[in-house]
Amino acid sequence: MSEANAQKVFVAGHRGMVGSAIVRRLETLGYSNIVTASKDRLNLLDQAAVHSWFSEHKPQQVYIAAARVGGIHANNAYPADFIYENLMIEANLIHAAHHADVQKVLFLGSSCIYPKFADQPMREDALLTGVLEPTNEPYAIAKIAGIKLCESYNRQFGRDYRSVMPTNLYGPNDNFHPENSHVIPALLRRFHEAVKAGDQEVVIWGSGNPMREFLHVDDMAAASVHVMELDNRVYASSTEPMLSHINVGTGVDCTIRELAETIAKVTGFSGDLLFDSSKPDGTPRKLMDVTRLKALGWEASIDLESGLRNAYDWFLNNEHGVRS
Repeated sequence: MSEANAQKVFVAGHRGMVGSAIVRRLETLGYSNIVTASKDRLNLLDQAAVHSWFSEHKPQQVYIAAARVGGIHANNAYPADFIYENLMIEANLIHAAHHADVQKVLFLGSSCIYPKFADQPMREDALLTGVLEPTNEPYAIAKIAGIKLCESYNRQFGRDYRSVMPTNLYGPNDNFHPENSHVIPALLRRFHEAVKAGDQEVVIWGSGNPMREFLHVDDMAAASVHVMELDNRVYASSTEPMLSHINVGTGVDCTIRELAETIAKVTGFSGDLLFDSSKPDGTPRKLMDVTRLKALGWEASIDLESGLRNAYDWFLNNEHGVRS
């Protein structure tokens, strides 16, 4: 066992889609000292409790995958919850890690940190160059604050706190709620229910023309561990001063129409796809520039159809436990 694999690693948010994938990845790589804490054991909104937990368990690496997340409806309905809870979670964890002398932290952000009208594909240096998408601005501001927390502890205390910004994620342990889920789990569930009901058509919001990039969560986990394990000199050489975050994506996008057609294939739906152009399309294109990540020796390996089949299999095996 390597020295790195023997380190005590704390994965915050281990029951979520990303956190559970990181735990799986670490276990596959032979990490034998992974610690987690469920909500009933550790309230990440409680600063004193978080500091006490770090003092007791003394992790050597921390992955911050814990967050309050949701789709457009949830972001619009609960903006105060989204900004408050995410700010508190990341601030409590990063500050407690510093006080417990944890040198290595990986903070997981979101592609929504970039301006609504950022040039495509979106480069890391697009951060703070324009206005954010209004529907998820509170969440985005919290994630930007997490990046700046990491940068600030690095500058002031010499820490090695890194940030990765994933594109749209999907896969096992996703949220398949009919109202609060993101586009892939929402469509997987809708097509699945259409097949069960024998429906001959499925209506999809918008024109189907907007382009989006999607990354399987197991690829995200692999990229996260890869970035965490990079030698500090290699990581530092890949980032500009005051710009410590790295995009994680496939570098490839597709139209919502193409996505829906692939999901229809995966779920066995043979009816018609109807696109309701009276509904808003949102941003025409959102694609991450992953040049920096590729230069650091990592790129995605799970193609969209294979990833969708994996996500759908998980849904079928967990249908009765899926949030509804």
